[in-house]
Amino acid sequence: MEEVHMNALTKFNKMVAARITTMVSTMWCAYLFALIALISLPGAIRTHDTIVIVSWVAQTFLQLVLLSIIMVGQNVQSESVEQKINETHEASLGEFEIAKESRMIANKELKELKVISQEVHRLLRDIEGRVRSSQK
Repeated sequence: MEEVHMNALTKFNKMVAARITTMVSTMWCAYLFALIALISLPGAIRTHDTIVIVSWVAQTFLQLVLLSIIMVGQNVQSESVEQKINETHEASLGEFEIAKESRMIANKELKELKVISQEVHRLLRDIEGRVRSSQK
């Protein structure tokens, strides 16, 4: 019973994590985070303290905004890689089909060559037989 409960809980946690990740990895979320971060900027500037201003940039603005932007960039790169994989897969399937057709043609030609070879051997035996019978 406990295992079923853990599986349901794990499934729920994964669903929530996937949903949050989908929401955070948008440029709209980056814009929202930038606006939220900018709310505290005037307070940081009013302190005239370099450490407070640098901390605001590093800990507030960059962490909030770059998180979403990096996730969007990763999604774009993943789509590009996926497209290349699909194109390569399609090209490979096309080459495979060409190879199959070539093999079928080669097998057909080989069968035709075997028939021709058998006919040549038969003709040679006939000629050989005629030559022997005319020598007698």
